Amino acid sequence: MNVPTDLRYNASHEWIRPEGDTITVGVTDHAQAELTDVVFVELPAVGRAVDAGDPTAVVESVKAASDIYAPVSGEVVEVNPAVEADPALVNTDPYGNGWLFKLRVKNAADLDAMLDAAAYEALIG
Repeated sequence: MNVPTDLRYNASHEWIRPEGDTITVGVTDHAQAELTDVVFVELPAVGRAVDAGDPTAVVESVKAASDIYAPVSGEVVEVNPAVEADPALVNTDPYGNGWLFKLRVKNAADLDAMLDAAAYEALIG
């Protein structure tokens, strides 16, 4: 499986891309493959405060609805309107245009608890 090495991951299959004091959050290629065809995405409100592990967004596929969890504590500063308009972006470009939301990180040390690419690959084996 092709897991980008410039991202960090958590066990519930979200990825993050750190960008200064914010992170971009999406679901991994592994997660989108398990979900199959994504047909609806519910994104959080900008300004919403979340704690690590909070259900923050919902991705619905033809198979199931899945909560997307905040990988770290912070505040939602941006959402991706493109995935609301075209939920299939989660399937076709999970690490690019299929991102879901951005968080301003409350505590940068929380990022250290996330998995690197090798650890995530070992998890999904």
